[in-house]
Formats: sequence, structure tokens, C-alpha cells
Amino acid sequence: MSAACGAPPRRIGDNALRAAAPPDPVTSFIIPAHNETRLIGRTIEALHAAARAHGEPYEIIVVDDDSTDGTAEVATRAGARVVPVKARQIAAVRNAGARAALGDRFVFVDADTIVPAPVVRAVGEALAGGAVGGGAPARFDGRVPLWGRLGLRTWLAVQQVSALASGCLLFATRQAFEACGGFDETRFVGEDVELSWRLRRQGRFVIVREPVVTSGRMVRTYGAFEALGLLAGLLRPGSDRRRSGHWYHKRRDDPGANDL
Repeated sequence: MSAACGAPPRRIGDNALRAAAPPDPVTSFIIPAHNETRLIGRTIEALHAAARAHGEPYEIIVVDDDSTDGTAEVATRAGARVVPVKARQIAAVRNAGARAALGDRFVFVDADTIVPAPVVRAVGEALAGGAVGGGAPARFDGRVPLWGRLGLRTWLAVQQVSALASGCLLFATRQAFEACGGFDETRFVGEDVELSWRLRRQGRFVIVREPVVTSGRMVRTYGAFEALGLLAGLLRPGSDRRRSGHWYHKRRDDPGANDL
């Protein structure tokens, strides 16, 4: 492990993050998913289209975290390789995808996020140019309340100034990811931002200009004060399942789903 990177608070296993990379560079798109039948298909289809336009070898891995709604079947039909786990802990799910990946470049994508071709191209160019990792800005799909739009603008400003990635899209070379020990499995939330800090110690960390499109279902289904409560939990030291809010509870119906 690189001393410059700094060790995460807990190891993730003796066999963690080991995979035989193929001779040619391959991008592994890794999607953690739990009960995502409504959105996972479009996410995978968009990745196929974007990756084919980029023209380099790739694979799509869906890490199905104990779904009960047919997520695995939808993902398989859409052309993804499914890795089943029973974790209900997002860092562990992402790490399981990395362990199964064949690529020398990892792109972690949320199950409700559309990645357009310009983003895939920008990620490839950043890594080819020597970046060890990075992220992308995001915009919401559909209509969202004013507080959601303002919150997103605030995060985008922080992201640009601090060079931090969110789970919507975070990418890294296999070498840098393994040197950092992967996502910190002691965290139930905020694991993406925390990994960004450690990857930055490895080398150049890039936030590409092109945005992904992520679901606005959280801001459509949670009120402003509820969301502030979730954010306060994220900002307090440590992170446990009691503070993880909507990430590990039953998902609420999206009132704007029919408008998409």
C-alpha cells in the first residue's frame, strides 16, 4: 500500500480487489444495486451506447445486493454481468464489484444514473493523460423542488473547488484503487467522498466537465428538513447504519416517476 495514500480504517480482506486484468485495457463499469428494476435497465443501456461510441473494450458489472424485485434478471437481459451479494452496505457492495472486475480502470456508477458518451470519453482521456481517478458533475432528471436545485448547485461548487467525486460517478485506475485499499467498509455513507480524499494523495484527481444525469427521486420524495437531517448525519464524525436514512430503508415511491 502506498504510504502517500494513507490506509483506510479497516482492511477489506486478504483476497480483496484481486482480479486478473486482460491483455488489452478494459474499462469496468461497476453498478451497485438493490431493488432497482425500474431504473437499472436504462442505466445499463446508456452505458452500452456510451462505451461503444468510445470504442474501447469494456464490461458492465451489476452488484446485486440482495434484491427481491428481479433486478438481477433485468440486468442480465440488458447485457450486464451480475455479481450477487448480501451486504446492505454500499462500500462493501462497490468493493465486491471491484474484486470481480477484469479491467484496469474502474468506473463506479449509481444504478439511477445515466452516463452519456461525452462523459465516458472524458473519463478515458483523463486516465490516458495520467489521472489516477476523478468524478463528474451531475444534474437531476425531471422536476425537483427549489431546495434540491439549490443543494445540487452548492455541491457542484464544493466539488469543483475541492475535487471530490460523488457516487453518481467515481472513476479510478485499478492500481490507485488497490493502493488505497478500496472503499472504507466501516462507512455506511460518504464512502465516495472519503475515497476521493485518499485517491487525491495518489496523484492527479480530475472532475471532468461533462455531467451525468442522476435521478431526482430523493429530493422529490424527501422534504427539505428531512434531507437536512440526513446531511447532518453525514457530516457528523463516523457513519453507521442508524444515520444512513434512505440508503438502507425501503425506498419511497417517486412522485415524479411518471413524468420521466
